[in-house]
Amino acid sequence: MPLYDCMLLFKPIIRKEGLIELVARIGKHVYSRNGVLTEIKSFGKVELGYGIRKLDGRHYQGQLMQITMMATPNMNKELHYLNKEDKLLRWLLVKHRDIKIGQSEREDHYSEPRFISGSVDDGSSTDEDDDNILGLSR
Repeated sequence: MPLYDCMLLFKPIIRKEGLIELVARIGKHVYSRNGVLTEIKSFGKVELGYGIRKLDGRHYQGQLMQITMMATPNMNKELHYLNKEDKLLRWLLVKHRDIKIGQSEREDHYSEPRFISGSVDDGSSTDEDDDNILGLSR
């Protein structure tokens, strides 16, 4: 199962209990689909670059949370019920890319520098040979 980050931007007036309730509901939904929540982060109140208009007015602040989860690829479609959630200003699901940190032993073996014996001027050719190749005569 791939790893996803779900970013949730709540309205600034939502109480902590409301945040926890929605995160718990998302967690239960993920667990019911054999997924796993791996991390939950809260970034607190953040200032927004522009106002987000909702039915109850325009919001210039929000409470930002991040949920990291291992879930099935169709989780994005299943979380679309969050569009109707009036506690949220925005939500976004981002899939982690396969990033390799470090190299395996096999990759280390192939990435070792290889030296060719000899050098650019190993003395095997002379100036006369070079002139003959270029069609020059002395």
